[in-house]
Amino acid sequence: MESKTLGIYPISWELLQNQIYLEQIVYLDMSREYYWSNDFSPKFYIAQAKAGFMAICESINGEEILLSEMQRSYAALYFKNLHISQKISTVLRRDKPRLHISSDLLEVANEINRYHKNSWMTSRYMEMLISTEAIDPNFKVISAYIKDGHKMIAGEIGYMIGCTYSSLSGFSSKEKRYRNYGKVQMVLLAKYLEKKGFTFWNLGHPYMPYKSTLGASIYTRGQFLNHWQSEISKEILCPLISK
Repeated sequence: MESKTLGIYPISWELLQNQIYLEQIVYLDMSREYYWSNDFSPKFYIAQAKAGFMAICESINGEEILLSEMQRSYAALYFKNLHISQKISTVLRRDKPRLHISSDLLEVANEINRYHKNSWMTSRYMEMLISTEAIDPNFKVISAYIKDGHKMIAGEIGYMIGCTYSSLSGFSSKEKRYRNYGKVQMVLLAKYLEKKGFTFWNLGHPYMPYKSTLGASIYTRGQFLNHWQSEISKEILCPLISK
């Protein structure tokens, strides 16, 4: 792949260590959103996540690459703004669903790939996520999900950095009886993160209505990064893992 193609710029471990490059080019130039790398090492992935990128896996000319996005705007949920609709409150009271938090990612990843036709969460991407375990004490990838018996009905994968949590991808059952369980899972996760002392939840792109319905606010890149950088340096609030 050429060094710059269709507005996609190369990014490397070395560039991620260059604070001047990040602050004066990556963060300030709003025409730059997408960066690519063929580095699937856990060290690189953690570094780009801490810099504020959100990465997916893409295939270019048959080669898998990491496509890291420095968004123009972000949806972030501060937990005091969490909104729980009457429908979700009813499900919570009626069914009393239990949220599971785990470092086991594969079961949820399999459900995500079944749910999304063209999922970017490939086996190579998952191998990379799993390999980040214990690399950096201030970074942890988790799965969060709800089961009905042995049946997984809603869940997601994301990562914790300092006092922040960022969603990567998720799913919810399409069965009629589990309608709204995707939102139920998110509400339970928000309440869990708040209880554990996290500051905010990075929900990524701000354009999906369910995020604002949940209570998220939209921040420009600069606003978001100011919040982000002050919180990721704090000691990570590791959850109690429950299966």
